[in-house]
Amino acid sequence: MRTLLERLSPHAVEWLLTDWMLFARAEQLPPARAQGGGAWHLWLVLGGRGAGKTRTGAEWVRGMALGISPFSDHPIGRIAIIAETMQDLREVMVEGVSGLLAVHPRDQRPAWSASRRRLEWPNGAVAQGFSAEDPESLRGPQFGAAWCDELAKWAYAEKTFDNLQFGLRLGENPRQVITTTPRPTKLLKRLASDPTTALSHAPTRKNAANLAPTFLAQIVGRYAGTALGLQELDGLFVDDRQDALFRRETLEAQRLSAAPSLTRVVIAVDPPAGGKRGGRCGIVAAGRDETGTLYVIEDGSLENARPEIWAGRAIDLYHRHAADALVAETNQGGDMVMNVLNTIDPAVPVTAVRAKRGKHVRAEPVAALYAQGRVRHAGVFPALEDEMVAFGPDGLADGRSPDRLDALVWAITHLALDGEAGAPRVRRLG
Repeated sequence: MRTLLERLSPHAVEWLLTDWMLFARAEQLPPARAQGGGAWHLWLVLGGRGAGKTRTGAEWVRGMALGISPFSDHPIGRIAIIAETMQDLREVMVEGVSGLLAVHPRDQRPAWSASRRRLEWPNGAVAQGFSAEDPESLRGPQFGAAWCDELAKWAYAEKTFDNLQFGLRLGENPRQVITTTPRPTKLLKRLASDPTTALSHAPTRKNAANLAPTFLAQIVGRYAGTALGLQELDGLFVDDRQDALFRRETLEAQRLSAAPSLTRVVIAVDPPAGGKRGGRCGIVAAGRDETGTLYVIEDGSLENARPEIWAGRAIDLYHRHAADALVAETNQGGDMVMNVLNTIDPAVPVTAVRAKRGKHVRAEPVAALYAQGRVRHAGVFPALEDEMVAFGPDGLADGRSPDRLDALVWAITHLALDGEAGAPRVRRLG
């Protein structure tokens, strides 16, 4: 490879480095079909910070202006590019390191007139820049394509977007791409759920080769798995159920990196339904300090684990955290649950518990403790927390049994609540 590169002319090296089809990831190229299976007119790229969203949008505009496949089979003469502010238009979309000027080889590069907010390609194609701070500026102009960047941050998102739609009226198939880190705004969620939208996800980790190692170590390491990380790194919507018992903002506000010295620790197990082999098993470790504050310290839950595997995990957590109790629900597995745990380590005392109330009723007093600030998460437990904020009155989380949450409820109940989970009275802590 070194020999080959050394033999290339400067022009050939520049061509190589600007050959987007050689470097692009699958989610950075236009999808063939919309979510509903038909042709698309809007391509929504939801991505994390540093995921390559700007490069994706800039290369799409380049492909449209120059008629490069698979973007367009002919040049599109009039293109709109819209940013949150005029400063973002210039410094990110046009002059940025992944902006429109940077992605072109010199012989294809458009001329940029900052005063006119206008790009002109050698073939005559023109891109006009706009700011979402001035929706009315989109009245009148017409286009055959558009690139909207960071729509989730636009001050007048609905009005700006609507005015753009009226202007997309040139050519046989006007198209637009939106590149943005998602926020659960009404407009963005509506576009993401529209079957005529083509949808792509670009998480930060997919672009690791082009990011500073310190960014990955410090930022990604710190926020991975948190609600903020799900949005800003994974490019996912983070939105609570309105009827959920648990709220993300509560979990985030009470999170800490590590628990203090604990006076009690319990491991709770919610075995697979019916004790079946290969089922989902909730396993959660929680403790209590000398002030009575409760801490979730580990989510050791397993997917598709055989009984000896999940039992071994529960016993391991028991010893590793020097726990003084292991609680296991026996509604579904009965004697099998107790037997398999006893087989792994007969010296570990196991407390069998049985649910007499529904999941939602059992979780209510635990949710009350969270709301009072008496339960804190010592670390980040994304799968568990996703179940918590998706848990509704039907006893399900996104249509599934909340096994991790069930284990959490048993653990907190054993540490803080009288009797079976769901009892209204709270024992004096400490």
